[in-house]
Amino acid sequence: MKEVALGIDIGGTNTVFGLIDKEGICIAEGTLPTQKHAEVEDYIDELFQAINTAKENLPYDVKIKGIGIGAPNASYYTGTIENAANLRWKGSIPLAELVQKRLDVPVYITNDANAAAMGEKVFGAARDMNNFMVITLGTGLGSGIFANGDILHGHDGFAGEVGHMIVRKSGRECGCGRKGCLETYVSATGVKRSVYKLLARHNGNSELRDVPFNKLTAKMVAEAANRGDEVAKETFAYTATILGEVLANVVAVTSPEAIFLFGGLTKAGDILFEPVRETLEKNLLSIFKNKIRVLPSGLSDNAAVLGSAALVWNKMN
Repeated sequence: MKEVALGIDIGGTNTVFGLIDKEGICIAEGTLPTQKHAEVEDYIDELFQAINTAKENLPYDVKIKGIGIGAPNASYYTGTIENAANLRWKGSIPLAELVQKRLDVPVYITNDANAAAMGEKVFGAARDMNNFMVITLGTGLGSGIFANGDILHGHDGFAGEVGHMIVRKSGRECGCGRKGCLETYVSATGVKRSVYKLLARHNGNSELRDVPFNKLTAKMVAEAANRGDEVAKETFAYTATILGEVLANVVAVTSPEAIFLFGGLTKAGDILFEPVRETLEKNLLSIFKNKIRVLPSGLSDNAAVLGSAALVWNKMN
C-alpha cells in the first residue's frame, strides 16, 4: 500500500487537490468550484466525494497519512479560516476540525503562500535553505517567510503579510479595506490598473489602448512588453520597482538567503526579474548587499497542491 499526503489548495475560484507521495509525485488530482455552496459543510461533502473517486480510480491502494490545506486567511495554530474576503463562508470557519471528521488523520492548515514556501523547502529549490522567502504573484500578492528552518507564523498564525504592507499612503483601494497595499500595485490585478493609469498619461500608440479592462490580462501586458510596447514596458518597470523597494525593507527584517518569485506574473521572465533584482540591490542596507538572490520557484505547475502536501511530509519526516 502506497503512503500519500492529501494536499488541498482552496482558491477563490477553484479548489485543487492531489495525492502526493514522499518524492513529490502527484499520483491523482482533481478540482472543483470553491464558491458553489453557501454552506461550508456542503462544500466539504463535494470535496470528499471527488477525493474518494480519485482514490478509487487508482490501480492500487493508497493510505492517506495526513492532510495539508492552503487557504486564504488560514491560521496554522487554530485550524480556522478567519473572515476571508474572497470566500462565501464568513466569520471563523473551523476547517481543520470539519475535515478531520471526514478522515481521522492529522490536518495542517495555513495560508496559501505559507504552503508554497513549505513546498519550496520540501520539494523545490530551497531544500538546503533555512532562511528564504516566497512571493506569490497572482490575482493578489502572497508571501511565505522561512526563518531559522521553519515558517514564520507569528503569535496568531497570520505573520508574513508582505502584500498588505502600505507602499503608497492613501493609494489604491485594496480588498482588505485599506488603501495603498503592495498587492494593489504588484499583482496581476495591479498590473492591469497600472496599464490604464499609464495609458491616460501617454498619447502614443500602444497595442493595449483598445483592450477593455475586463478583457486585459497580465499575460497580454507581458507579451506586449516583450514585443517592445512602451506602455507595457513602463508598466513592468513600475511594478518591479515597487516590489524591489519593498523587498529591500523586508530583507532588513528577515535576512533571507533567497527570495523566490512564483505565480502567473513570473512568466514575464527577465522583464520582471531583472528590474526587481536591480531595485532590490540598490535599496539594500549595505550589510545585505550582494547576498540576496532573487530566483524563480523550483516547483512545477501543481505547486499549490505540492505545497499543501509538504505541510504533511515536513511533519512526518
